[in-house]
Amino acid sequence: MSTRGTGRANGSLPQTKICQFKLVLLGDMAVGKSSLVLRFVKGQFDEFQETTIGAAFLAQSVCLDDTTVKFEIWDTAGQERYHSLAPMYYRGAQAAIVVFDITKPETFERAKAWVKELQRQASPNIVIALAGNKADLAEKRLVEYEEAQTYAEDTGLLFMETSAKTAMNVNELFLAIAKKMPKTDTQNPTHAARHRGVNLQDPDAQSTRSCCGN
Repeated sequence: MSTRGTGRANGSLPQTKICQFKLVLLGDMAVGKSSLVLRFVKGQFDEFQETTIGAAFLAQSVCLDDTTVKFEIWDTAGQERYHSLAPMYYRGAQAAIVVFDITKPETFERAKAWVKELQRQASPNIVIALAGNKADLAEKRLVEYEEAQTYAEDTGLLFMETSAKTAMNVNELFLAIAKKMPKTDTQNPTHAARHRGVNLQDPDAQSTRSCCGN
């Protein structure tokens, strides 16, 4: 999914390193995985997001100085009947976001199970982030921030509370993951202008898309 960019003076193009990574989202049903992806990729939120069947694929890029990190995002279904399909999507993934709903403790326990499975079966160097979603419902919170933070620290995970509805920490989460990824060229840098994404280091990134390569 590309985004429209702004031009540079005199049409000059810097040499931009392009790094491409597979990222998978895992978590129980109705925790907001698809909403997080929709917010990150399109800057949108749908109150009545349809349930994912199997998995959905989207792509978006993050700009880090002279590097464009391109995420190939696999959003997996949370229903138990699709659990057996999950390894197809996290196999070979360099990053994963495990999502839980801060108002439902059982989804936090399910997230822990996903983390164990990833650490046991996914790529050894996979970067795992834990997202406590629906932070806009803080008054209904049943999973304390400190509890999730302690678990993440003990398990070696990135952790943020997010809200797909308000966009709280959504871009920041993907930016934090991008910063953890190895920066090795996976595409020809002369083609950088073709790969557009959100410059998450821009304070206006929540409302404005900018081009990494133009």
